[in-house]
Amino acid sequence: MSDTVTRTDADGVATLTLLVPGLSRQSRADLTAAIEGVAGDRSVRAVVLTGSGRAFCVGQDLAEHVQALHGDASTSLDVVADSYNPMVLAFAGLRVPTVVAVNGACVGAGLGLALRGDLRVAAAGAKFGTAFAGIGLGSDSALASALVHSVGGSRATQLLLFSDTFTAEQAGEWGLVHHVVPAEEVLVTAQQLAGRLAAGPTAAYRAIKEVLATAATDSLADTLALEGRLQKALGQTHDHTEAVEAFLAKRPPVFTGE
Repeated sequence: MSDTVTRTDADGVATLTLLVPGLSRQSRADLTAAIEGVAGDRSVRAVVLTGSGRAFCVGQDLAEHVQALHGDASTSLDVVADSYNPMVLAFAGLRVPTVVAVNGACVGAGLGLALRGDLRVAAAGAKFGTAFAGIGLGSDSALASALVHSVGGSRATQLLLFSDTFTAEQAGEWGLVHHVVPAEEVLVTAQQLAGRLAAGPTAAYRAIKEVLATAATDSLADTLALEGRLQKALGQTHDHTEAVEAFLAKRPPVFTGE
């Protein structure tokens, strides 16, 4: 697809691979375009996002950033609103299930991006970190929000105030990742999970994602109303009828996403 991001497709699963560890202007644009591409492709029923080499994503390309600082520091971080936010929103907004395969270092905005996936598989020993305070910044890529929702406010505060790294194993204990496997098994494990999801009731998955997106902040009444509206629509889908009939006939259902 580009020098910074590739896409491969198999059995309804689109795998996006970051070819460079740092997020440069070009790689952000390429990743956003790739995400928008899968969002508009009805043949895609699940997405895997991964990295290459020894890193998943280490956040901002600092060599590029220091050039911006030396040019005009007052505009050097306009990139947050201009490109980071659209990239994160595009990934978080995918209507199909997403699995992030963390093959190596996952730091800063890379961690923020990873936490916007639905499921995460990490390589044993992979290093994670928030990083921002270590370079005199707060946070971006909605990392603070993702951490609060994932590990709670107390641990999120600790992780953001200190730039200490932590391991995939610790991330697993805290609930930040769902599976920790040997490095050579990360991508295949993520693709197997995505394949299982791609063969499932994708309309139901979209509804689940929609409810989860606001479940922590909506009132009980709002959540019940949203669930009711979504259930009514799902009740009219082929997948729902097929699943009920398959259950009664004691056979596996065949989901089409319709």
